[in-house]
Amino acid sequence: MSGATTKAVLAWLEKVGTKSARDGMARYGIHAKHAYGVPMSLLMKKAKEIGRDQTLSLELWDTGCYEARLLATMVGDPKKVTRAQMNAWAKGFENWADGDTACFKLFDRSPLAWDMVRPWAKAEREYTRRGAFALTASLALHDKTASDARFLDLLPVIEEGAADGRNFVKKGVNWALRGVGRRNAALFAAATVVARRLSLSKEAAPRWVGKDALREFAKVKERVV
Repeated sequence: MSGATTKAVLAWLEKVGTKSARDGMARYGIHAKHAYGVPMSLLMKKAKEIGRDQTLSLELWDTGCYEARLLATMVGDPKKVTRAQMNAWAKGFENWADGDTACFKLFDRSPLAWDMVRPWAKAEREYTRRGAFALTASLALHDKTASDARFLDLLPVIEEGAADGRNFVKKGVNWALRGVGRRNAALFAAATVVARRLSLSKEAAPRWVGKDALREFAKVKERVV
C-alpha cells in the first residue's frame, strides 16, 4: 500500500489539469466523458511517486475518470491482476488510449495476458477487440521469454482481425502484426507472409493493414533479419 488515496489523487488531477489539454485530446481521437486534461508526462511522474498499489489501482479505474484510469494502469500490480479484472476493464475501455495503456503498462506483465488475446479478439465492442491486438503488440515488445511458437499461433488471429474495418481495430491489428514481425528474423518472415497476403485483399481494411505493415518491414528489415 502506498498511502495514496483516490480522493487525494482526484484532487491532484483537478488541480493540474487544463482545458487546453482536454481540448487537445480530440485531436488524437480520445473521447472521454470525464477528463481533467493532464499530460502523460505528469501522470507517469505521479505514478512513480505512488509506486505499486493494487487497491488504489482498482479504485482509480472505477472512478471512470480518464486520467485516473491511466494512473490505475501504472500503479497496478501485474502479479495481483485477476482474470475477472482484466475482462471487466476490457469490457469498459472507453477509448483507444485507456485500453492501450492498460495493455502496455500493466496487463502484458501479467501471467494471464496470453489467455486474454483470443477471447478479446472475438468481442464485438471496438475497444475490447482492439485490446486483443494492443495486448499482442505489447507482449511482442515486452515478453522477452515467450517462444516464437506463441506468436506464430496468434498470426491467424491477427489475419482474421484485419477484416474488421473499424478504425481503431484495424490500427490495433496493424500494430500487432508489425510488433510480431519486428521481434526476430523468424517471426519477421512469418509476419511478412501474412502482410503480403493481406495486401492483396480485395477488401480495403485488410489491404491497408498489409500494405502498411510491409512498408514498416521494409524500413526495419536490415535490423531484424
